[in-house]
Amino acid sequence: MNAKTIALLERTFKFGIRILKFVNTLPDNVVYRIPKGQLGRSAPSIGSNYEEAQGAVSKRDFNNKIGICYKESRESVYW
Repeated sequence: MNAKTIALLERTFKFGIRILKFVNTLPDNVVYRIPKGQLGRSAPSIGSNYEEAQGAVSKRDFNNKIGICYKESRESVYW
């Protein structure tokens, strides 16, 4: 793996952790329940899907997994 890939793996992992810590600070009530759950799933998923992309079996598989990272990042921005 090259240095840029390793750096992005670390950044996406740390981002997921920071989001989970942030979500944990939000009040636990009806208003925040859905956004907390959605953001708590989509943000860490960026890093896990990027990690999975590193083991892709083909270029097409890699591109598909990177596309999932992109979708999860857009969802995180929404929430």
